[in-house]
Amino acid sequence: MLVIVAPGQGSQSPGFLSPWLELDGYRERLEWLSAAASLDLVAHGTTSDADTIRDTAVAQPLLVAAGLVSLPTLFEDPAGATELVDTWAGHSVGEITAAAAAGVLSHEQAMVFVRERGRLMAEAAAATPTGMSAVLGGDPDEVTSVLEGHGLTPANMNGAGQVVAAGTTEQLAALQEAPPQRARVIPLQVAGAFHTHHMASAVDQLGRYARAITTRDPGTGLASNADGQVVTDGAEFLGRLVSQVSNPVRWDRCMQTFADRGVTGLIELAPAGTLTGLAKRALKGVELLALKTPDDLEAAHRMIREHGSAATDSQEDAQ
Repeated sequence: MLVIVAPGQGSQSPGFLSPWLELDGYRERLEWLSAAASLDLVAHGTTSDADTIRDTAVAQPLLVAAGLVSLPTLFEDPAGATELVDTWAGHSVGEITAAAAAGVLSHEQAMVFVRERGRLMAEAAAATPTGMSAVLGGDPDEVTSVLEGHGLTPANMNGAGQVVAAGTTEQLAALQEAPPQRARVIPLQVAGAFHTHHMASAVDQLGRYARAITTRDPGTGLASNADGQVVTDGAEFLGRLVSQVSNPVRWDRCMQTFADRGVTGLIELAPAGTLTGLAKRALKGVELLALKTPDDLEAAHRMIREHGSAATDSQEDAQ
């Protein structure tokens, strides 16, 4: 059983799309999504510096586009992915990539939605100096207690001993000075306290936009960050995309869903590494692939053949 996941904000790095632009058709697809996003995503994926692509209004469309334009490189017929992928999922903004890959949104709808999501979240973040820090290790109950004591929100429950705390810069500084015992605190390169009440204004406007968006039901499994549940109704998933902006990401529950459904292989779309790192600790025995450059495509194609739903069904029929 194959799961394909899309990473969230903070996974981007300068020039990460440069090797992908050498593939036939990739630049043209990225230019088209750039038009939908009203951003030069080719430049942002190749020559823009770290500060530029750290901007929420740039980072979010760039990440979604990076995932979507890679789909034709994975599947000879992207529509055929329905028969091969058991479950799609994305971390935070990566949920939009997953929604489009599963057919809930068109690629153009996804880019307009993420353009506005990024813009509105950047505006919300600018209202108060906020940020996020990863808390690695420590006793889970103590971590929760310490975060509450500092007035911080556990914005991402990532599993594998990782929680991301979000709040004001003063609250995060206090956490750095007084962390939980046996835990490391690592400031993240994001520009706001995402998935907290600080994003309330973005949720209000996105909700109004969502009422004008026509969705389709997903053609395959689509796991939600809210609770790990596999959602089968497109309109419901869009509503979850909106509300998730100010609510915690439960990636730990998404990974539990993968395990419950019998995952045997997991591929993370570019810019890959973060989610496969979490899965390495939480999904023992599952074959993992971080799709970082086109050099990884041969391995991805093999995994799709070996772990895809159609391949699994054929193996079961032969037994």
